[in-house]
Parts: sequence; structure tokens; C-alpha cells
Amino acid sequence: MNGASREALAAARERLDALTDATAVDAAKLADELAAVTALLDREVSLRRVLTDPAQAGEAKAQLVQRLLGTQVSGETADLVSGMVRSRWSQTRDLVDALEELANTADLTAAQKAGTLDDVEDELFRFGRVVSSSTELRAALTDRSATTAAKSELLRSLLGGKAKPTTERLVTRLVTAPRGRSLEAGLESLSKLAAERRDRMVAVVTSAVPLSDPQKQRLGAALAKLYGRRMHLNLDVDPEVLGGIRVQVGDEVINGSLADRIADAERRMAS
Repeated sequence: MNGASREALAAARERLDALTDATAVDAAKLADELAAVTALLDREVSLRRVLTDPAQAGEAKAQLVQRLLGTQVSGETADLVSGMVRSRWSQTRDLVDALEELANTADLTAAQKAGTLDDVEDELFRFGRVVSSSTELRAALTDRSATTAAKSELLRSLLGGKAKPTTERLVTRLVTAPRGRSLEAGLESLSKLAAERRDRMVAVVTSAVPLSDPQKQRLGAALAKLYGRRMHLNLDVDPEVLGGIRVQVGDEVINGSLADRIADAERRMAS
């Protein structure tokens, strides 16, 4: 997002945080309602355009939201969406993207309050690894001809009772309403959002053998010092990494593996 949309999203995040800080607010219910509004505006293009039209007064747009949603969702959700449409958005679709992010953030906040956020982060990562290793599963989850009910049932069979409810809800929403994103990109976005709940970055660590707890702690501390932020480690094991580890933080790769050092030496010899 750029310009006005970025500022509008920042303001919406602050309002969401203020809402979910209140113990009386059910963050999971708020997430479901925000997801429903996201689906509505994603589907109703003309309504989305009206609510983001800079020529329309913000208060008039907020009143329209209250008329449309006031009896369908909680007062907290209606007020949050009303505040969002009072803001200016650079593009009409930015409003829907922001609503989707807030829905996911509310679900992650519910997990944080329940003390299960770390589990959700790890489950999102592991699910992404399972998808990337199974072309059949990925095809089934991204099949445009498959019904929403069929995809939901497949995910229920995969995650139901095996993953945290928050993980299942997040993945189900992503798979049944991808909104033009790849499954991998959507999962990566969810992982980053989960890390941000604790103001942490995500490091994908690949090693030939599982790291010991002291090794994890040392690596986490070193990366936190390097990047100036707390770091969540998503751990993966790949026997083809002959020695050391491979660490990816965003687009940056820190590669200390023996396999890559060998490959680099071979390239230099060949040249």
C-alpha cells in the first residue's frame, strides 16, 4: 500500500489494538465478522467503490456502513469498519486488503491471549512445508473447480483436532478465499503477521540435523542482535545441507552450509 492507504491502515491497526486490548471483546468473533465484511466487499465491487470514493463525505460513508452492517455484526466491528471508510484510500481494493489483514490479526490476537501464538506460528510454517512437498495436496487446495465446502472439509480432515483452532481458521480462510494470491504467498504473509504480534521477525532456519535448545537460543540471540528485533525461528531439517545452517530472513539469505561453500569453491575453480 502507498500514501493514504498506508496511513489509513496504520490508523485501523491502532483502533483494532485498542479494541482487542479490552478483555470484554471476543477477538475470535471480531475476526470472523471482519472476514465476513471482507468477503462482502470483495464480492460487491460497486459498494466497495462507494465506500472508498474520495468525493463522498466520510461521515456519509460511515452512516452507510452502520445501516448495512449494524444489525449483522457486533457494534465493535461496525464501528471499526465505519472508522476505516472515513479514511482515504489510494485504491478501492486497499480497503479490502486492510480488512482481511485486520481479520487475521484479530485471530492471532485471540491466540496470543490464549497463550497459543507460538504454536500457531509453528503450525503455519509446518503446513506450508507439507504443501510445498505434496503437489497433489497443493493441486487439491488450489483447484478453482473445487467447491468451498470440499476444500473446507479437506482442511478439516488435515487440521481438525491436530492444529490449534486459530491455525485452522486462518488456513481455511486463505484456501477458500485466496483473492488472487498463491497459497505459498498467503501462508508467508500469515507467518509474518503472526511474528509481528510480538514485534518479531521470522527466520527460516534449515539444518542437516535438528538443532539443540542451546543452539536455538544462541542463534536466536545472534539474529536478534544482527537485526535489532526479536526473532522467531521456523526450523526445518534437510539432510542435503551437509554442514552448518542456512538462514533466510525475508529476502536475505545467510548461508553457512558446507554444501554451499563446496559449490562456491567449485564455481571459482571452474572460472
